[in-house]
Amino acid sequence: MKYTKLPHTDIEVSKICLGTMTWGNQNTEAEGHEQMDYALDQGINFFDTAELYPIPAHPDRHSVTEKIIGTWFKKNGNRDKVVLASKIAGKADFTKFIRTSGFKKDSIIEAVNASLTRLQTDYIDLYQLHWPERNTNYFGKRGYKHDVSDHWEDNIHQVLETLRDLVREGKIRHVGLSNETPWGTMRFLTESKVHASLPRMLTIQNPYSLLNRLFEVGLSEISIREKIGLLAYSPLGFGTLSGKYLGGMMPANSRLNLFPNYARYSGETAVKATEQYNTLAKENGLSLAQMALAFVNTRPFLTSNIIGATTMSQLKENIASIDVDLSEEVLKNIEAIHNQIPNPAP
Repeated sequence: MKYTKLPHTDIEVSKICLGTMTWGNQNTEAEGHEQMDYALDQGINFFDTAELYPIPAHPDRHSVTEKIIGTWFKKNGNRDKVVLASKIAGKADFTKFIRTSGFKKDSIIEAVNASLTRLQTDYIDLYQLHWPERNTNYFGKRGYKHDVSDHWEDNIHQVLETLRDLVREGKIRHVGLSNETPWGTMRFLTESKVHASLPRMLTIQNPYSLLNRLFEVGLSEISIREKIGLLAYSPLGFGTLSGKYLGGMMPANSRLNLFPNYARYSGETAVKATEQYNTLAKENGLSLAQMALAFVNTRPFLTSNIIGATTMSQLKENIASIDVDLSEEVLKNIEAIHNQIPNPAP
């Protein structure tokens, strides 16, 4: 395994992070435990979860993923071996069964306390805002369209104050963003610079893959210059960059078969790009999945690459990508495909 550090800290994290959002729906508790056992044995010390998981969000499965991690901690006593990240859900129609109050002070406190109980731990190493409260472009929206009826009141100072108090209580150690824009990222960073007592956002968990490199437009410079590290999610584009859907295939129990509305990475242009990346991988003796993950691992703004799997064979292949070194020729050809079909799946 290779390691990086959470920016502005001495906390060492594996460059491959274990994603967990299928546990409790596509995966059982036993399978989640097996994945954590294997990942830890392979040197992965960084796990990412959320109060929302498993996906798709549903009242009957609310926060089951955190409970599965909690029973694993209780069974193995491995809490001190893991850097644990979780998230508070933002406002949305599909999260009304969790809460409708967004990131108000009481809401954040309630969310943290509930996650700690489910995770069976006294602290969360990295606590993230899962997506912005305000109306902006995330979850597949390519551009920002201003809504004149949106009367969002800037509450970023209050959010950081609440997170600061939770840090002081020892319930969370550090804080991060997710699905955030350049404006939002700089707004949070500026607030913590102006008010030194407020915690600084250390990471930003956004989509990044061969099919979606929009992080490079604006956010990559912020990431490098401000030292706010990317936690790349969906590096395989909901599994499309494994190649398993090519040729019209639809494997049983795959995400797109179970949840057809998760088509963010399956549009016509994205399929064309995937076909070209698949050809390039085969020409160089690589699996498409490992080439796609290895590419993400090369990015200078990356802190950790969040992989997920529903089977052990997928998990083993994904973790092994850390040992794949892409040649300059492969990287050059990736850029050629990207220039021809840029960001087909925002």
